[in-house]
Amino acid sequence: MAENRNIDDALQILTALDFPRAQRNERSALCLLAITDMTPGKSWQQAGNPLVGITPMMEFAKDHYGKLYAPNTRETFRRQSMHQFVDAALALYNPDNPLRPVNSPKAVYQISPEALTLVKTFGTLNWQRQLDVYSAERETLAARYAMKREQNMIPVQIAPGREIKISPGDHSLLIKTIVEDFAPRFAPGSTLIYAGDTGDKLGYFDEEGLARLGVRVDNHGKMPDVVLFYPSRGWLLLVESVTSHGPVDGKRHGELTRLFKGSSAGLVYVTAFPNRSVMGRYIAEIAWETEVWCADAPSHLIHFNGVRFLGPYAEAPGNKALAD
Repeated sequence: MAENRNIDDALQILTALDFPRAQRNERSALCLLAITDMTPGKSWQQAGNPLVGITPMMEFAKDHYGKLYAPNTRETFRRQSMHQFVDAALALYNPDNPLRPVNSPKAVYQISPEALTLVKTFGTLNWQRQLDVYSAERETLAARYAMKREQNMIPVQIAPGREIKISPGDHSLLIKTIVEDFAPRFAPGSTLIYAGDTGDKLGYFDEEGLARLGVRVDNHGKMPDVVLFYPSRGWLLLVESVTSHGPVDGKRHGELTRLFKGSSAGLVYVTAFPNRSVMGRYIAEIAWETEVWCADAPSHLIHFNGVRFLGPYAEAPGNKALAD
């Protein structure tokens, strides 16, 4: 059958390109077929280069090859197939808009021009020669495309002369502003413990620093977007960066309290918004006894209830020595 032949061909191409065994499987073969628009009955000389997202790839596999994948395997497609395709310069990530956020539903992939030239020769007498040429240039291509991706990363200064880089997008820009603007204003002298990254959930994590404060975290997915230690006050500031998802509401407040229950430092809960317009959409959800900061009014802090302008509350674990 044409369907099986195309999948077998794609596997042969991935093997010839020396992909690791974890990418030499049916899922990755279907990804290659999707980014080359290789529907059953087409020859590789008819391969194309459409822009394709992860969900459309899964739909392509179902509609054209009868391969049905559960919605919760979307991350497997992204992390275990397309991530490696991009690293190897087989595919490009968001070539139409390199600044598109990593977690955007509009994120797309496209076969690289060099790889398209190669796959179009599969099954012809010219295949081996083109494969040799491509293989000789592969590391150079991968380095070149990696450099382009690096140029689009957002630099965040975490200390004088020291910076990290996180994936592009509005969420990351707000994290940058929290670290570079909020922290010096409201927690001067604080040190960055954690800064999440939508592209690589563990953007920056001083795990040892957090452990010294009595907290060890197994599930990084539960971490707030930014964690700052304010040594002169003995506080841990737990900051959520809100551009499209919710603030520190009652549920999230409880999650963070449990996650940081062993902290020897007092816990301060902060929700950061890019502006007051976005804050207005979530105002009814914000938990009491938390703080709100808007990047468009950086010198102001909004305090939700309580006897203290900024600080931990006595009922939170680790806070009694700091409450007054």
